[in-house]
Amino acid sequence: MNRLLVPTSALMWGLQIAFLSPSLALILATLYGAGTTEIGWVLAIYNASGFLASLVVPAWADRRQEYLGPMLLSGVLTVLLVLLLALVTTLPLVTIVLVVVGGPAGVGVSLLWAHLRHAGARPAQIVNTRAIVSVAWVAGPPLATLIIGWFGPQAILLAIALVALANIGTTMLMIRGHRTALASGTPPAPAHEEDDVSLGTAGIVLVTAAFVLLQATNATAMSFLAVYVPQTMGADVVWAGVALGVAAGLEVPALMIVARLTTRHSSLGLILTSCVAGIAYYLGVAVASGPILLIALQVLNAWCFAGIGGVGLTLFQQMIRRPGLSTGLYMNTRRVGAILSGPLIVLGGATVLGQRATFLACALLTLVGLLIIAVAGRRSSQIVATEPASTR
Repeated sequence: MNRLLVPTSALMWGLQIAFLSPSLALILATLYGAGTTEIGWVLAIYNASGFLASLVVPAWADRRQEYLGPMLLSGVLTVLLVLLLALVTTLPLVTIVLVVVGGPAGVGVSLLWAHLRHAGARPAQIVNTRAIVSVAWVAGPPLATLIIGWFGPQAILLAIALVALANIGTTMLMIRGHRTALASGTPPAPAHEEDDVSLGTAGIVLVTAAFVLLQATNATAMSFLAVYVPQTMGADVVWAGVALGVAAGLEVPALMIVARLTTRHSSLGLILTSCVAGIAYYLGVAVASGPILLIALQVLNAWCFAGIGGVGLTLFQQMIRRPGLSTGLYMNTRRVGAILSGPLIVLGGATVLGQRATFLACALLTLVGLLIIAVAGRRSSQIVATEPASTR
């Protein structure tokens, strides 16, 4: 794999998501006159389409044992999505476009992870590439906000189209390199079976459930902080933005550090350390009375994310040998977790503890996730111990 093309592709896919996701609600409101309820329904339907596409398209790529072609199609569909969003004028048509075109267009980054695994990339390489996507998320939303502020909401559609064209270009170059390698008699290296984590079906179900909980707590903490800081801490809301910015900035070095550790430590063990960091972070936020401690706690938040968002991806690829299906399943734990974040936020107004109850609940659910993963890790050790030596 070309060393420059893969990071470039990761950066472009990251920018595409970082431009579209934070801007879509504003686009629906300003260009199509959608109200709050309508925006909620459209986004829910769109996310349901993305959920299905994240499973169906990568699984289809698994059957073909080829991921770059579907990834190229995702880039083309993104350009088509932007074109249709610029042309249609009614909200029902926009909803249809988002479901039919937007869902499949959004799986490009999942296909990139699947391609890397299929091509023989080690977990450390995949986590390092994931760090590049985090770089895009640091720069993407502020840049999207500037574009909308200076040139209007339609300008962000043009920016997304330009990024999609860059994605198409890099993917075509990757396809050409892949074909050249095949023609020269050097097929891509297979995925490293020694990296596989044997959990069995029950273990996979347990880990998936644990990750839904971990993703839910992460999504809750991120989305609720802007409310929690002024209303419970009594600090200016700007401190919530500062805290999230510090966390985003620390994500990249945290991912790079954990990538190096994957060569010496098990994925399950590293994720357990991230769970411990997450528990400490949520408890710290629950008792924090000012912004200084909140900022300091972001080191723990970044390490928690590095395990869930970086090592978690490679763990699913190690548990399930089909790169597309494993990646799609992992990506959907985030979507389901985001749905569960709603009740966690509601909890903040339903108990005598107030909004602090939300973060205490996040700590409790992270502890539950930790225990589930610990049980799965023990199960993995038992399975390996009972395997005949010839099968290892």
